[in-house]
Amino acid sequence: MKPLRRQAAGLLVLALLATGACSNALNYADPAGPRYEGRFAGADADPALRIVTFNIKFSREIDRAIELFQKNHDLQNPDIIALQEMNNAGVDRIARALGMSYVYYPAAFHPQGSGDFGNALLVKGTIESDHKLILPHTSRIRHMLREAVVADVVVDGIRLRAYSVHLETPFQISASDRRDQARAILQDAARYPGPVVIAGDFNSRDVVGDVFGGAGFQWVTRDAGHTISFFSWDHVFVRGLTLKAPPRKGIVLNNNGASDHLPVWAELLPQGAVVPVVTNP
Repeated sequence: MKPLRRQAAGLLVLALLATGACSNALNYADPAGPRYEGRFAGADADPALRIVTFNIKFSREIDRAIELFQKNHDLQNPDIIALQEMNNAGVDRIARALGMSYVYYPAAFHPQGSGDFGNALLVKGTIESDHKLILPHTSRIRHMLREAVVADVVVDGIRLRAYSVHLETPFQISASDRRDQARAILQDAARYPGPVVIAGDFNSRDVVGDVFGGAGFQWVTRDAGHTISFFSWDHVFVRGLTLKAPPRKGIVLNNNGASDHLPVWAELLPQGAVVPVVTNP
């Protein structure tokens, strides 16, 4: 093949790849679904709440993620797991392996991941109710929407609300738009009178940290360190709960090759009498 023809063929291949990589997502804009659930939770006698958030890239390495949860001391016996970039098969397998109940709502069919793409909450307890919170602002290129998965749960006798969050990337929306997404979550959380856990991949640090902190949330993973490359984007914010003393929180530096993100975890306790304790769940 002559050089010019080779160059033209190469440009055509790149153009086709770019078209595929940038094709629009198929959004699931209905707040009611699709929705998936599973109930595999067992009992947990530890009064501390162990919270984990983990973005498992496109749900590709589920076996590695399960092995990580089972073998890493800081991730063993979690009470609540917030997962991002998940499909239902991956969520279901993790929940079964760890003995947890779950609720999962995909936000969209992601063309790059070739499958459903959304957030899940796994709970070592009871999921009393749940909903999908559609966040404002779609991405510039794929026009994909983002969501938070919300569940009112009872764990270790404590009734609380949990959020699994995945905000849009800095390359797809502005910092102002990301603040709007954070404020939408806060507006939803403000209607809940009890303790709240908001965990996930915020694709930001200080931008959303200031928003949640200004609303009275404690940023328990503020000094956790880098969670993806040089960025600190995966965090846990709480209201009505506090870190177990001495503080136990951190990131898992060896993620067993399960993702491009690192898992983040924290152990929490009820904060005084503010927390409604369920004696007969």
